[in-house]
Parts: sequence; structure tokens; C-alpha cells
Amino acid sequence: QVQLVESGGGSVQAGGSLTLSCAVSGDIYGGYCMAWFRQAPGKEREWVAAINSNRRTNYVDSVKGRFTISQDNGKKSLYLQTSSLNEEDTAMYYCARGPWWSPCPTLPSHYNYWGQGTQVTVSS
Repeated sequence: QVQLVESGGGSVQAGGSLTLSCAVSGDIYGGYCMAWFRQAPGKEREWVAAINSNRRTNYVDSVKGRFTISQDNGKKSLYLQTSSLNEEDTAMYYCARGPWWSPCPTLPSHYNYWGQGTQVTVSS
């Protein structure tokens, strides 16, 4: 079992930045993919970025150059640094963990552990 707890969300003006965190605990050994997804009201859950245990990263085109996914050296925390936020980035952000692959898949069905989410609201 793996437990994921997100934090760091909040309200920010357009152009601002936030760093989201995801604390990882439990059976965290072995290869893995970890990802950030987001879901806006009335929309499907969208993959944002991922990193695998080899530290290979991939991003959805809409956030490239603005968001950075990373992990601490102990791999017990996952981060999403966001910048140049706009209203389209408003959503609940979730971290997720699944089996290793390279690059990490973008489909939610690949990920079998999910956090409860942290809300990001961007206003103009």
C-alpha cells in the first residue's frame, strides 16, 4: 500500500506561481511512475506531468516551460513547481503512483494510488 498526501494549493493571480507537494509513504520500494493530474469542474481528469524512478520526466504540451516535476533525493516527496499560471490552470491537482514505465503513461488507468487532491485557483 502507498499513501499520497498533496499540499501547497491555493489562490493566486494570473502570472503567479505555486509549488505543489505530495508526501509519499508506505511500500515505496521498486520502480515506479509518479504523476500529477488535474481536474477542472465539468471536465475530465487531465494528465499534467510525470517522473519515473529513473527520473525521466514528461509533460503535457500546455505546461511545458511553465511547470517542473521533481522529487527529493529520498523519493518520499513529489513536487510540481508551477509558474506563469493562467485561469486555464485552475483545477484540483492530484498526485498518483503506478508501475514503472518509460516514459510514464498519461492515462489515469495506469496509476493505482491517488491522493485526495489540492485545489489551485487562478484569477485574472
